[in-house]
Amino acid sequence: MVAVKRLVLDILKPHQPNALEFSRSIAAVGADYRVRLTVIEVDENTETLQMMIEGSAIDFEAVQSSITDMGGSLHSIDEVEVQSEPDAG
Repeated sequence: MVAVKRLVLDILKPHQPNALEFSRSIAAVGADYRVRLTVIEVDENTETLQMMIEGSAIDFEAVQSSITDMGGSLHSIDEVEVQSEPDAG
């Protein structure tokens, strides 16, 4: 099995929810997710973010769904770290 350990994402989101609420919601997707969010640019209606997520096995689809549910849109995956792990059994 290959586990996703770290993602760096480029995200466009509306001003609300704010950066803290947005980060908390993403962190809540996984039991051990650590999130670092940097606001790169702000315009009249949106904010461009760089978000780094670390965890033992990140569920990318769940993260992407959470971003969309909060009105955001994933522009790109800028960095990925994965690790091969032995299958249990």
